[in-house]
This record gives sequence, C-alpha cells and structure tokens, in this order.
Amino acid sequence: MTETAVPRDRRADRHAATKSEIVAAAWRLARERGLGAWSLRDVAREVGMQAPSLYGYFASKNAVFDAMFAEGCAELASRVEEAAASPASPVEKLRASAPLFFDFCVEDPARFQLLFLRVVPGFEPSPESYALAQIALDRLAEVLAAAGMGSPELVDLWTALTTGLASQQVSNDPGGDRWRRLLEPAVEMFLARHLPEGAPARS
Repeated sequence: MTETAVPRDRRADRHAATKSEIVAAAWRLARERGLGAWSLRDVAREVGMQAPSLYGYFASKNAVFDAMFAEGCAELASRVEEAAASPASPVEKLRASAPLFFDFCVEDPARFQLLFLRVVPGFEPSPESYALAQIALDRLAEVLAAAGMGSPELVDLWTALTTGLASQQVSNDPGGDRWRRLLEPAVEMFLARHLPEGAPARS
C-alpha cells in the first residue's frame, strides 16, 4: 500500500523562518548595543522589512524577548540534558554541572541577563517559555537529590552559588577568569558542608 505524502505548508515554513530571522537579528542588536537598547524598528531594518510588517510576526518587543528567552532556555536545557545522561556518579555530575552552567552564562552576557537577571522592565516569560527554563532546574534538582541533597533550600543555595559567581564574572571581569577560578573551591565547600555523612565525595 502506497503512503500518501503529507503536503508541506510552505507558507507556515516561510513564516517560521522569518520569525527565526527576526529573533537572530534581535540577538545581534542585543549583543552589540545592550539587551534593551534596540527597537522593533531597528530589528525590522536588520531583516529588511518595514516596521509595520514585523507586527505580523511579533505583537510587541516583549514578544520578541519571549522568543529569545525560549531559545536561550532551550539551548541550556539541551546542554544540561546531555550532561545528565553521563554515567558518572551524582556527585561527579554535580561537579561537572557547575562549569557547564558557568560557561553557558559567561559566553553570552546578553543571554545571561535575559535568562537570569530580570533586567528588562515589564518582561515576564510566557508559561510555554518558562517551562523550558524549568527543564534545566528540574535536572539539577534530580542530580542533587540523587546525591542526597535534594531539599529545596539546597537547590536554591546551589543556584545562588553558581549564578552569583557567573554574575560577578560577567559584571566585573568580562573575558577574564577571576570568578571562574573560584568555582571549583566554592563547589567543594558546598559539598563539604552539605554532602550527607558517609556519601562518597569522589567516585
């Protein structure tokens, strides 16, 4: 029996491709000028369309920010999911997750600001976009729990530790390693204080 091919919706494909192009242009401007230092008119000019036409793709600047937020969270989730699939012990996975997260943050300061610092007045991610952010946090919580440190307070402490060091690096030593060098000792202090007694510190 011959299967009938499902026809592609080329109009929808073009619409999705144009949305991706708009988001990529917004990222370029954010990295060049600052996270909020661009307008929809600037983005429209970048992609070669008239500003009113852009509203056929995004209803507002915050809608563009939401798409950017979703894209950034999806990238982080992908990296975290790959690391979580490692056969290493939970403690070693936790050790590995700290530089993975730190490097993700400092390699793109504009993305870090959007995802973690709430620097855009009036912007709140949509539930769909925030669900992508939750993936990485859920995987972290799972690794902490597997290592015997799954309380909400310790999840909060870990995220404060790693995000705080990344924020210091981005803000006070961009391109350097002043705060990156403190990451490993900070992780070991966390483990020394909170790893359950009798749990192996090394695999």
